[in-house]
Amino acid sequence: MKNLTKGNPVKLMLEFALPVCLGNIFQLFYSLADTRIVGSVLGETSLAAVGATTAVSTLLIGFLQGLTNGFAIVAAQSFGSGKTERLRKAAAGTLLLGTLTTLAITVLALAGLEGFLKILNVPETLYAEAKGYIQIVLAGMMVTMLYNACAGILRAVGDTVAPLLFLMCAALLNVGLDILFMAVVPLGVQGAALGTVLAQLVSVVLSIGYMWKKYPVFHLKRKDFRIGKAMIKQMYSSGLSMGMMMSLVFFGTLALQCAINTFGNDTIVAHTAARKISEFYFLPISVMGVTMATFCGQNFGAGEYKRVRLGVKNALMITWGWAFLVILMSYTIGPFLIHLVTGTTKTSVVDTAVLYLKINAPFYFIAAGINIFRNTLQAMGDHITPVVSSFIELAGKVAIALLLTPVLEYMGIIVAEPIIWFLMIIPLVIKLRKVLNNSSLGNL
Repeated sequence: MKNLTKGNPVKLMLEFALPVCLGNIFQLFYSLADTRIVGSVLGETSLAAVGATTAVSTLLIGFLQGLTNGFAIVAAQSFGSGKTERLRKAAAGTLLLGTLTTLAITVLALAGLEGFLKILNVPETLYAEAKGYIQIVLAGMMVTMLYNACAGILRAVGDTVAPLLFLMCAALLNVGLDILFMAVVPLGVQGAALGTVLAQLVSVVLSIGYMWKKYPVFHLKRKDFRIGKAMIKQMYSSGLSMGMMMSLVFFGTLALQCAINTFGNDTIVAHTAARKISEFYFLPISVMGVTMATFCGQNFGAGEYKRVRLGVKNALMITWGWAFLVILMSYTIGPFLIHLVTGTTKTSVVDTAVLYLKINAPFYFIAAGINIFRNTLQAMGDHITPVVSSFIELAGKVAIALLLTPVLEYMGIIVAEPIIWFLMIIPLVIKLRKVLNNSSLGNL
């Protein structure tokens, strides 16, 4: 366990963030491995089929990740305040409520899958492969949620190394399973989905075994799962807020994907590749957001409000340094990165994807602020302002999909995020300035 309420904030934040960042890289490696192997083994049509459904899995899995991250904030606050019994119940509640919620979402998602695919305008030529792929991904959401829940609980008590090690193991296994299920056993794109789910299942088993052996506090018993109404309300208030925040983001992405899927296979592949690189670009930024959720959660629970303020300033400096590197990479090695992800040499695909990266990169300074401010406010109990900011993102993307893309076509998609980021950060800055200037912070 690592207490983030004592010691040098920058050192503690970096020590916490580095394993999380490496872990997220390996988690992204799942997706990148699928993309490259699908493109190389099965071809660009199969790659387009996978890309055409990405918005659905991203939406639902993103919601569940936000849900478990929100639950973990309650655990972090309990750990920071030294309330061991409450920490146990928060961990039990994370697993119980996460399981029940995921079960309901999985049933509904599989039942409504054909409707989702129609809304997404998936081309008829891609429909069969796209449906086969996404069915397995959705059926495996319980596995994904359980890993995220265990990782969130461990991060709440300052342990970020163990989740990293488990993901490293799972990521390597994922590559082997992808090759097995596509190149050796010809299961097509369904093999890519199956390999990812099975690899994640290994990380779940390792996580649960480690928690039981390493931390006696997580020797959960039946009574720990009898959580009161007050804690259920608090956990769902935090979890649903972060889940909704993630969902609103991805509902917007879903709206844009509907428009993208009408532009043809080359554009779908180019956008899929550009988004994969963007996910890599966002890793340090999202990791610092996760770090702030735990750092601020522990310090807010302990009443260390000055450290919350200092943490925000340090997080901005760190992520802005990374944003500068993003610009350099986009304008120098962008084509290489696109080829690395897709394996394609088609000029129309590479040029379109690189243009997306070049236009978006300079605005990562704003994106970094959004991520840090949202997670900081969530950690201090503000579950409204971050959702308002995310609703602005949803409304903006829907408006652009309906109004701008018919005029500018794919260029409308490219400029969507920079425009929306400017609008999103406004309510966050206003609320965070008000909160950080409050001498007590306890009235939030």
